[in-house]
Amino acid sequence: MDFLLHGKIIAILIADGFEQVELTEPQRALEQAGARTLIVSPANKKVKGWNHTTWGDEFEVDIPLTKAQAEDFDALLLPGAVMNPDTLRINAQALQFVRDFFDAGKPVAAICHSPWILIDAGVVAGRTLTSYPSLQTDLKNAGAYWVDQEVVVDQGLITSRSPDDLLAFNRKIIEEFAKGPPTGQ
Repeated sequence: MDFLLHGKIIAILIADGFEQVELTEPQRALEQAGARTLIVSPANKKVKGWNHTTWGDEFEVDIPLTKAQAEDFDALLLPGAVMNPDTLRINAQALQFVRDFFDAGKPVAAICHSPWILIDAGVVAGRTLTSYPSLQTDLKNAGAYWVDQEVVVDQGLITSRSPDDLLAFNRKIIEEFAKGPPTGQ
């Protein structure tokens, strides 16, 4: 694969209970494209994945959320599942970390239930996005335009529905992360 992302550093924000494949598959794709990925978490040492219906593996935290700054990264990846975004959406530091990417015009990718975090960060109003179908009412109530597509891009925000869409999601995040901030940002 071309090293489209050579020199780019991607933050992956997660808490316990993230859908493991929504971390591992995009992370592998990003690294194969030349990016360096770093796990950022409110947990200080390890964070535990969710493997569809049971607990998954533990992953080392590269940077505790308390020490992470959006300015040190080129883009942000938000894996989903239910527990992970539900934990992050009530964490003030996580919400500020996400807002900082939007304020800087840096690309953000969110899959499955992770748009919940975007709702609470206050960054979805007026944007078109997709998510796991059960979030559509929440997103519409927050002022977003929800569509049922495997992947959607709106001004540097890349969203996708579920692990079933990972191939399309991974291709699109590499393409969008390679572009960097949207024009005019």
